[in-house]
Amino acid sequence: MSYQALYRVWRPQQFADVIGQTAITQTLQNALTTGQTSHAYLFCGPRGTGKTSVAKILAKALNCRHLDHGEPDNTCDLCEAINNGSLTDVIEIDAASNNGVDEIRDIRDKAKYAPTVAKVKVYIIDEVHMLSTGAFNALLKTLEEPPAHVVFILATTEPQKIPATIISRTQRFDFRRITAQDIVGRMTVILEDKGITYDEQALLVIAKAAEGGMRDALSILDQVLSFGQNHVTVENALDVTGGVAAAQLGTYLTQIGAHDPAAALTTIEQLLAGGKDAARLIEDLIEYLRDLLVFQQAPSLVNDTQSALRDDHFQTLAQTFTAQALYHMIGVLNETQSQLRLTNHPTLYLEVATVRLGEQPTASTAAPAPAAVPAEAEAVTALQAQVQALQETVAKLQTGAPVAAVKPKPKAAKHPHVNKQQLYPILGAATKADLTAVKDIWPDLLNMLSVTKRAMMRISEPVAASPAGVIVSFAYDILVERAMKDAALMTELESGLERLMGDKKTIVLVQQDEWPKVRKTYLSEMGAPKKTQPKAPTEAPVVKAITDMFGDEDNITIKND
Repeated sequence: MSYQALYRVWRPQQFADVIGQTAITQTLQNALTTGQTSHAYLFCGPRGTGKTSVAKILAKALNCRHLDHGEPDNTCDLCEAINNGSLTDVIEIDAASNNGVDEIRDIRDKAKYAPTVAKVKVYIIDEVHMLSTGAFNALLKTLEEPPAHVVFILATTEPQKIPATIISRTQRFDFRRITAQDIVGRMTVILEDKGITYDEQALLVIAKAAEGGMRDALSILDQVLSFGQNHVTVENALDVTGGVAAAQLGTYLTQIGAHDPAAALTTIEQLLAGGKDAARLIEDLIEYLRDLLVFQQAPSLVNDTQSALRDDHFQTLAQTFTAQALYHMIGVLNETQSQLRLTNHPTLYLEVATVRLGEQPTASTAAPAPAAVPAEAEAVTALQAQVQALQETVAKLQTGAPVAAVKPKPKAAKHPHVNKQQLYPILGAATKADLTAVKDIWPDLLNMLSVTKRAMMRISEPVAASPAGVIVSFAYDILVERAMKDAALMTELESGLERLMGDKKTIVLVQQDEWPKVRKTYLSEMGAPKKTQPKAPTEAPVVKAITDMFGDEDNITIKND
């Protein structure tokens, strides 16, 4: 017989075999024991949590000849027929491929007939949310007045797409994600039964990657066994899942804590070059930071049995980072995670996130911040003046003297500074050919920069160019300011541009959102170039006579036939 996947071989055959859904299985067993079963059930929950398995066990229990405390015996003829799929009275339907009105009407017509062999005819409709509106309406009639010998079991991962009229006519059971401990326990039983050795941490890595799905966990375990020749190791589990070893995460965060973004960028490049998944890397980092945060507040909640992200760096990092720093880092990574869903270049956003994390004062030993930056000092002075004015007003009121209304000084909105003296000359002489030439060599220019500077410039783009200069847009305000203040970066860029193109060009930076406004302002202030009508090279005598008669050439139109 050909090899069968673990999740098929180890599919639960009784309620007792179902992992992590005790409340549901106990409720169904009690209903079967007391004879209080429903005519329709709705099983909701994430994939791989046991919905279809429980539906098949329930179908067996409803028909079993020797039911024992709500459990099917799996030895009677009806149980065996259901197990091997030969019982025609238990019908499984995939709503994803049978979602039309005609298919549901066929079910409705056949449901009227009594079962041929079984006690109860059972319809299991998987992914029921895929049914069309007409199909739901056809099913609704049967659920309203079902035959006594029919039971419907509907399963779905998206209950919000099912009409309320359907849900109200069923008993709903919500399957929850299976905990990592339960998944590890089940895999342990399977591996010990097969006589396969394993590392405890490897099972935790697989359980984390499965995200609460038992079927996914067993599928990953199958791959790891094939990859590792019947021994489950942490390295093999990480390779199959695309995860990152805790030691590598600890090294990266140690470099971030030391404000060494260059080293952290090198670590990121090594991980991605080794085939690690960018989205999974961020997920693991957030999990690591979450463990650090929880460990600082309640160490007992984070232990080796609950987390696969513990290494030699963990204790030191828990003392290095403040809670505020951890909040900030998790926020940056969450933002980057959402950006990765919309791009095919994850390296770019990972590098930007690394630079942002590495340049922040994240360590608890960081020097205290200045008392107030100039903008904050100005705001404090204004508030102090208002308080003093209010105090004087109160004093006048107490003495009965007339007072004038005190109006707070409106705070001017902060707008990004646009250097027109640098931008306008470039715009005035800009050509498409110059811009194309700059864009062609831009990747080569970035490769000439150091790792840290290259990461910052990866989210930049040339948007206009002239023989004497280039305008470059940035996605973030903060990076525009940082790059403009980095004299070494600007020097590297301009000298590299000169080497690649042969002539010296000035580089001017602008924020991405401000660039369209800059162009519009330039056109309105400087005026758009006007198109002139080409004049005939020579003026015919007849044309001269007509123009003498009717005035200037602007009053007439000349057409050459």
